[in-house]
Parts: sequence; structure tokens; C-alpha cells
Amino acid sequence: MVSWVDGQPDERLAISDRALAYGDGLFETMRVERGRPCLFERHMARLRDGCGRLRIPLDDALLRSEVLAYCAQFERGVAKLIVTRGDGLRGYAPPTPSIARRILQSAPLPAYPAVHGEAGVELFPCRTRLAEQPLLAGLKHLNRLEQVLARGEWQDAAFAEGLMCDTSGRVIEGVFSNLFLVLDGRLLTPSLQRCGVAGVMRAEIIERAAAAGMLVEQRDISVEELQRAEEIFLCNSLYGIWPVRRLRQRIWPVGGVTRKLQALLFEHPGNS
Repeated sequence: MVSWVDGQPDERLAISDRALAYGDGLFETMRVERGRPCLFERHMARLRDGCGRLRIPLDDALLRSEVLAYCAQFERGVAKLIVTRGDGLRGYAPPTPSIARRILQSAPLPAYPAVHGEAGVELFPCRTRLAEQPLLAGLKHLNRLEQVLARGEWQDAAFAEGLMCDTSGRVIEGVFSNLFLVLDGRLLTPSLQRCGVAGVMRAEIIERAAAAGMLVEQRDISVEELQRAEEIFLCNSLYGIWPVRRLRQRIWPVGGVTRKLQALLFEHPGNS
């Protein structure tokens, strides 16, 4: 399907857009089912927070109507929304005023093997580290070079995802997913106060786990704690939950907490 730029069908982008020179913007990748973006309110809330923190002006009502109209054109797939600061002159200083640019693209859903969600996946231990920058922590900004470098570390299809730590060695996330673990009977997920992406599926799982009586602790997690975990799983807004079955020589079973949360997501897929 043809992309939209600022609400109009277009495949072109001005070379003066600050996204090209500086990665000055944010993006959301949304699963579309029956012509509607899943977890839409969570995606919009994260985008609003990011625009507020980066001081990018956002017309929430206009953007919302454009996304819904764009997604209504196809039954199922992926919609990628990019919001940039718009055009600017040479130099880092943001233009005043900024006129945000809105870009919408579509693609088929990735053909992930069903076995990933059933039997679990193997993680590749990435050497690339996430830089610690609290001002950008949690944001899904356009600067993804760390993930590009990390994903380039392996070509073996045996690895479905890579594990990323920060420069201090703390466990943070997957290359394109968030991470949870069960340790000493408690459900944990890494703190994202210094770096990492605050995924919408991560937020959905935290809320649903709490509703089911499973409180989630968000805190720093070491590699040693990860190795001691009883079960581990990854999450992403496109595929839901993947159990982790192996990292290096450590092998995990698919645990009961993982299966319970998978069932909760399946029963209530969150298409609102």
C-alpha cells in the first residue's frame, strides 16, 4: 500500500527533514487486525510522551484520525508511524517553530514460526552495549544504530533474538523486544531508567499480570540473575510472547507464568 506523508499518499521525503540528518523523531510499529491498530491507545500514549520529552509539536487529534484512516484500508498487517521534527536548516539547533512531519507506511505481518511461541527461542548474546542516557530512556526514537549493530552480529537462523545489556553490564532487553523473567517465584522486568525501549506490549503485560494477581517488579537485573531465573520470556507488539529456551549453555523450560500470560493475551488480544 502507498505510504502517506502528512496525510497524503506520497513516497517521497524532503532531504531537509531532520530525521535524515539527526534521527530527530520517533516511531511506532503497530499490528493491524481487521483494519484497526492493536494496542492503539498505548502506542499513542508513548508517542505523546516522546514528543513531549523531545519537544516535538503533536496534533493528537489529527494524527489519530490519520492513523485510523490509513489502517482501515487493509485488513491485516503492520503499520509504521514516524513523526519527525520536520524540515530544518543545517545545524543541530531545532527550528523555531517546528512543524512536525507525519509518515505512515505499511507491510505484511512478519512470518514468525509458530514454534517460537510454543517451544521457545534461543537468544544470541550480543556484544553491542546500550549507552546509558536517561534523557532518552524508554523512548522509541529514530536513532537505532545500536540495534543495527547488534542485529548484525549473527546470521544463524537458530537465534530468533539477541540479548542486549547496557554499558555497565545490566540486562536490558532484546534487540527488538522487551524481556521478563521469573526469579525466586517473582515476575521481574529490567528497569528502563537509563536506556532501552518501553514497549507497549511490556506495559500491557505488566497491567494484565497485576490484574491476575501477579505483581511485576521493575529493577536492575544482572546477567547472573538472568542465568538463575526459573523462566524467561520476550514480548513484542507484533508477536506477543516468546518463551526463551536457551542462552549459551543455559536451557530453560517453558514455565507456567509464561503460559498463563500467553493465555491472557490470547483471550483478550487488545485491539482497542
